[in-house]
Amino acid sequence: MPSAKKDSGVASTYLNLKDLKGKLIAIEGTDGVGRSTQMELLQQWLEVQGYGVINTGWTRSNLMRKSIELAKAGNMLDRMTFSLLYATDFADRLENQIIPALKSGFIVLADRYIYTAWARDWVRGKNPQWIRDVLSFALNPDLVIYLRIDIDNLIPRVIESGGMNYWEAGMDLHLADNLFDNFKKYQKMLIDKFDQIAEEQKFDVVDARKSVQDIHETIKSRVSLILGKSTAL
Repeated sequence: MPSAKKDSGVASTYLNLKDLKGKLIAIEGTDGVGRSTQMELLQQWLEVQGYGVINTGWTRSNLMRKSIELAKAGNMLDRMTFSLLYATDFADRLENQIIPALKSGFIVLADRYIYTAWARDWVRGKNPQWIRDVLSFALNPDLVIYLRIDIDNLIPRVIESGGMNYWEAGMDLHLADNLFDNFKKYQKMLIDKFDQIAEEQKFDVVDARKSVQDIHETIKSRVSLILGKSTAL
């Protein structure tokens, strides 16, 4: 993957991106695949190794969090507003969380990155280049871990973890007349798009069907390569 120190977006026109001493690591994958669990395990492991770590993710912007929650609560967001709210959330976190942490030498763990927006917009029928242009100010991560799972293995996990909500099921797309079938169709479409993006962007693909510990060990080995460390440390 390209280094986070290299970017081709408009961020460089108003932010000083020199000397970003930290590392930017993103974990991508569809809803319910286990990103949050792996983020927590990875952060704990890195901190034991002595690294300063911060984590960030969609809708954690102080500027946009409440606005997005309120907009989604009514299930009335149109597709353009949906995209732009999340883009604004990302821009705020990039400027106020991610870049300052990288400058200070922290490892930044991102629970989802711009590629989630790419996949979601693509599934919703937008020109794929449009959202890429909107988010062209993003830094390139040092590493993207893609937790890859098939729809048949995803569904039991989601049900066991508490079920499906309106947006995770993609109900705004009206793919089926009930939540379960809509979820299945929507998430299958997302997985297909993530697979294409992963191949194009050369993500590190990890089999998310494996046990939590096996996935964690695999992620540790991939991260260790980026940091020039041994997982035995």
